[in-house]
Amino acid sequence: MKPTLVIMAAGMASRYGSMKQIQQFGPSGETIMDYSIYDAIKAGFQKVVFIIRKDFAEDFKNIFEPKLKGKIETEYVFQEMDKYLQGHSVPAERTKPWGTAHAILCTKDVINEPFAVINADDFYGNDSFKKAHDFLKTDCSEDVYAIIGYQLANTLSEHGTVSRGVCELDANGNLAGIKERLKISRQDRVMVDDEGDSKTEIPEDAKASMNFWCFHPSIFSFVENGFKEFLDQNINNPKAEYLIPLVADQWIKAGEGVIKVIPTSARWFGVTYKEDAPVVQRNLTELVDNKSYPDNLWK
Repeated sequence: MKPTLVIMAAGMASRYGSMKQIQQFGPSGETIMDYSIYDAIKAGFQKVVFIIRKDFAEDFKNIFEPKLKGKIETEYVFQEMDKYLQGHSVPAERTKPWGTAHAILCTKDVINEPFAVINADDFYGNDSFKKAHDFLKTDCSEDVYAIIGYQLANTLSEHGTVSRGVCELDANGNLAGIKERLKISRQDRVMVDDEGDSKTEIPEDAKASMNFWCFHPSIFSFVENGFKEFLDQNINNPKAEYLIPLVADQWIKAGEGVIKVIPTSARWFGVTYKEDAPVVQRNLTELVDNKSYPDNLWK
């Protein structure tokens, strides 16, 4: 089976203040997603599944269908609050989606093959898609998943500290857990997490999770069972989210299998705040200027 790419684009973009998933950054009006899909097609992916909100589905399809027609198969699923609640009701005060793990659960009826999952508003680089495709094609199984591990130094910001999930490895180099580091920056030529009253030096070869995961469809039943437990405990917490790193941690601890950490040299950049937009635009312009990408991805 040919691997599928899943793009999570249902977030509310509350910190950014607009629908950043469809903001145009490239020289011919490309979104960040366009670059991910372009890299995925070159790597060999043959289907892309967009996780979106029903209320902007028409606008979304009008943007992507004309340029992707004949290039890659497309599917759309809606991350809706009342999906997979297993007896629970949506509390009146709940306004945000249930989180990234619930998002991938919403794709279970359209995916029967190994698949990769990415964020819509992150630029991941072509090396990552090649490595993800190769893993999904040759190594992925019911008990072997993977995460693309970025060199932490390639994910820092010139605008101050960043929060990153730093991969913790077991003795075999597989994922043991993800440690959230909240205030990472480079100080005196070393990477430091300057959290609270203490500073923690971080190794130069540390791997960061940028939410680029590779799964076998066997993950769906595990996620569905875990979501029921999550709801039992958090249904009345309007801010609680069921997130992929939590599922990965539970899956490893339950002895279900291993999650390989696949290193990439690719440079990551993304849009969290409005101030990031000019940096993204500048980085994409540089990549087009040095011929890493054509100035029009889809012509």
